[in-house]
Amino acid sequence: MINPLAQELNDLLAGTTPGELLSDLGQRLYFPKGIIAQSGEAKKLGKVANGTIGMTVINGKPAILPSVRKYSPELQSGELVAYAPTAGNPDLRALWKEEMIRKNPGLDGKSFSLPVLVPGLTAGISYLADLFLDEGKGLIAADPSWDNYVLIASARRNAPFTQFPIFKDGKFNVDGLEECLKKEAAGGSVRVILNFPQNPSGYSPVKEEAARIIAIVKELAEKGTKVMVWCDDAYFGLNYENDIYPQSLFAELCDLHENVLAAKIDGPTKEDFAWGFRCGFITFGCKGLSDAHYDALVKKLMAAIRSSVSCASTPPQSMVLKAYKEGNIQAEKIEFRKVLENRYKLVKKFLASHKSDFIKPLPFNSGYFMAFHLDTIDAEVLRQKLLKDKGIGTISIDAHTLRVAFSSLDEEKIDIVYQAIYDTAEELAKA
Repeated sequence: MINPLAQELNDLLAGTTPGELLSDLGQRLYFPKGIIAQSGEAKKLGKVANGTIGMTVINGKPAILPSVRKYSPELQSGELVAYAPTAGNPDLRALWKEEMIRKNPGLDGKSFSLPVLVPGLTAGISYLADLFLDEGKGLIAADPSWDNYVLIASARRNAPFTQFPIFKDGKFNVDGLEECLKKEAAGGSVRVILNFPQNPSGYSPVKEEAARIIAIVKELAEKGTKVMVWCDDAYFGLNYENDIYPQSLFAELCDLHENVLAAKIDGPTKEDFAWGFRCGFITFGCKGLSDAHYDALVKKLMAAIRSSVSCASTPPQSMVLKAYKEGNIQAEKIEFRKVLENRYKLVKKFLASHKSDFIKPLPFNSGYFMAFHLDTIDAEVLRQKLLKDKGIGTISIDAHTLRVAFSSLDEEKIDIVYQAIYDTAEELAKA
């Protein structure tokens, strides 16, 4: 039984690509005209008093304990302990949209939704899964990929999870992606998540590869397939080579075709070096959607937020907003990115002078990570031996993939770590 409020949103989206892509849960979700909506009305019109929100208010401001207040003296109590709106601080949402256009000039003049704030990019991906995945509507991802993708798609949503080999002949496997998309498109719709810079490989497509990806999506759409692309841009902007496609694919996909729905998942947690803030955004784009369509889609997303965490944490939103408006954040980020780029170059230098018959570095050019492919050695066995014998932590993504986060390695430790990886792999292979 679908709630009338959910049906109202479904009717608004009827005949659109988002409407046809919705999962069973996505069709049932609605934003209730309950406490949150009524509190919003009271905030605007309740001039005498507002008895709607469950907070302790003293002299018109949220109460805050002195023991809490002393650790953030520059923020007002409302910026620290008040509930945030379900979709996030409206000023921060507007600012993030402006920042998206600044970082992706291809978005200028195009129509797309106002970003919705979510409690971290993982939550954003999970909410997209709620809205668009179910037993009959699966997700395509690269292989290897971040292990949380399969956990979210398969374990949480019981959706099929299909992967294509990310590399072929030392390059991004565009042909493999195309083959996988066309096979899945036989059902009339397809959903794919593209993560650049990619976790675990640390790879971003070069300009020619990005152009081919966009062309493949457009060709599918022109043939009638409903295509949804999730642009996981967690590590956006951390590019270390000049031939990398400089924008998010969302910049092209958001108005590529009426049959293409693009969702951008990004946020300050990686871009602005604020990992524990758990602050991210979801933005939708689809050619031909009206403001009413975007509003209905956003309300579906707000329903997923409201029915899980109610709203995201307020202090990170306040701090990010102030950092952008009052701080020197752009110059500071340049300095931090230089640190990462220097580490990247040192890893590249080491790998250029070391060869192994047992481990092979996957292509990488961006982000936080690089990864090794292993044929004859089990990645978990190598990880355990590195940890126990050498005191070095790495991540085994699967049996054939060992990930190294050079982002967390001080420069003087890079040669030590990578030499240990090569030596230990050789020890295991010859044991």
